[in-house]
Amino acid sequence: MFYKPSEGHGLPHNPFNAIITPRPIAWVSSQDTTGCKNLAPYSFFNGIAYDPPQIMFASTSTKQDQAYGKDSIRNAHETGVFCVNVVEFRMRDAMNHSSTSFPKNVDEFAQCGVTSVQCETIDCPRIADAPAALECKLVEYVPLRGEANVMVIGEVVGVHIRDDCIYNGRFDITHFEPLGRLGYRDYVKVSDVFELLRPDDELISTTSVNSK
Repeated sequence: MFYKPSEGHGLPHNPFNAIITPRPIAWVSSQDTTGCKNLAPYSFFNGIAYDPPQIMFASTSTKQDQAYGKDSIRNAHETGVFCVNVVEFRMRDAMNHSSTSFPKNVDEFAQCGVTSVQCETIDCPRIADAPAALECKLVEYVPLRGEANVMVIGEVVGVHIRDDCIYNGRFDITHFEPLGRLGYRDYVKVSDVFELLRPDDELISTTSVNSK
């Protein structure tokens, strides 16, 4: 099968999201200029740089009561900060509930039964018991091609890691099973992990042994 997106795919459901999988989920917490908290998931999300650490998330829809598309986008644009919380499997229902298009003055933390605490480096709420949370300062607000598409780029200025998720000096994702987004209405939990050494890693290891 081949199709041009501009001409349609001819299938009952759009396959595009199902091709780019699994996708991590940014559970973005923010607040507006009046202090009203917001919490919403975005599956167009990823890390994009190490030093300084930077992430991006994108929104592809609008809300009738917002000028910038979605509440998270508006809040990040106006306050210059936001927080990305890692979604674990046990929080799947709360995450899904937070995707509801509540009015802009509704606190999704309260609606979804999620406990919030203040971030350390920015004036923003975060999920109290998330496996990890990334406090971010807005770097760039990027309008994308399309009517409602926008990307937010943030620099990570603070990192929270839940103590029980650190094992042998590593952030152990198998302890909490992160949730990923597939296509359509499908999700996946990550529970199986395997390691692959890159060719350069193997070369360095061999060189080190031979030099002794």
